[in-house]
Amino acid sequence: MLKSRKTQVVIIGGGPSGLMLCHMLNHRGIDATVLERKSKSYVLQRIRAGVLEAGTVQLLKDEGLGARMDSEGHSHDALHIAWQGFDPFAIDTNLHTGKKMVAYGQTQITEDLYNALERQGADLVMEAEDVEVHEPDSESPFVTYVSDGQTHKLECDYIAGCDGFHGASRRAIPDSILKTYERVYPFGWLGIMSETPPLKDITYAHHPERGFALASQRSQSLSRYYIQCPVTDDLDSWSDERFWDEIKARFPPELAAQIVSGPSIEKSIAPLRSFVAEPMRYGRLFLAGDAAHIVPPTGAKGLNLAFSDVFYLCRALTEQISNNNQRYLDEYSQTALRRVWTNVRISWWLTGLLHIFPDDTGFDKKIRENEFFHLRKSERAQAALAEQVVGVPFDY
Repeated sequence: MLKSRKTQVVIIGGGPSGLMLCHMLNHRGIDATVLERKSKSYVLQRIRAGVLEAGTVQLLKDEGLGARMDSEGHSHDALHIAWQGFDPFAIDTNLHTGKKMVAYGQTQITEDLYNALERQGADLVMEAEDVEVHEPDSESPFVTYVSDGQTHKLECDYIAGCDGFHGASRRAIPDSILKTYERVYPFGWLGIMSETPPLKDITYAHHPERGFALASQRSQSLSRYYIQCPVTDDLDSWSDERFWDEIKARFPPELAAQIVSGPSIEKSIAPLRSFVAEPMRYGRLFLAGDAAHIVPPTGAKGLNLAFSDVFYLCRALTEQISNNNQRYLDEYSQTALRRVWTNVRISWWLTGLLHIFPDDTGFDKKIRENEFFHLRKSERAQAALAEQVVGVPFDY
């Protein structure tokens, strides 16, 4: 027999964006139910980036989620670039913008959100299978799912699709309405995590023959490193020894000598793409985060964009449900997409600047080198990049 119940907002997806939206709505007295396909332990095992824009840092603090971030996070006040053949240099993002970023892992943010929601007694349904969106363009949308072999029906006023690129939410929008824009990059990122002290600064590296590399960090004793590689590479062919040799070859000798190698505790190859779906609203269904857009990780924008979506969506739902003001709901897609495209552009630009492409010509290489030279020499170019790296305001 079909089990049915009602809530005000169904949130599909229990990653950071869905959990954050639930947390924010609960604080504002709005009932929300989260449906997550995987177990809590599986969600917490997902390894993702963790460089937080100034706006994301402030949002977490405003929502009572800043204590652990303040204690364990690391200030990230510059964009460091090591380009083969030139001295490494830094763009002081704090100097140019007066704002600070923080390196704080997405896994830790997710843990903080789960802990906060469990204290609130939030309605979290884990391992919800076969989630389907029904009648999103009606006044009475609902979601069905299977849990413990039983089919459930959740009647609701609104649906938030926070279920990622492969989730059910975006598929519920008719093809005649949804328009997508995509660029798939001809390489991936091989990333490893190791229990080794990281470089002092998060540093991007470019080698004109070998390609891109990144030295990042999760804590003073936990490092995250990436290199550009063919997305078709077999992960088994990348031993730890081979990885460390390759990443050190892509950094200038003085920085390579500072990289502390060690056994990897996680290793994966991720494809890179730019993807945007428009509109982000269909009736009473609203997309947020990776369900609506994907950016290459070069700009560290994925989580930050998801949280700005959630900020706009929470404001819109709160105004409609609490004050019968539908202005922000009507403007949600347009408002969110304006910031999305700003971040898609800077992520695309940084990817083009720092990577090598299989079909590069001599002309392409010279243009890329000149782009770097201009950035290195021009304070105005650095200020413009700093503004976008730190993150344009939510009201941009």
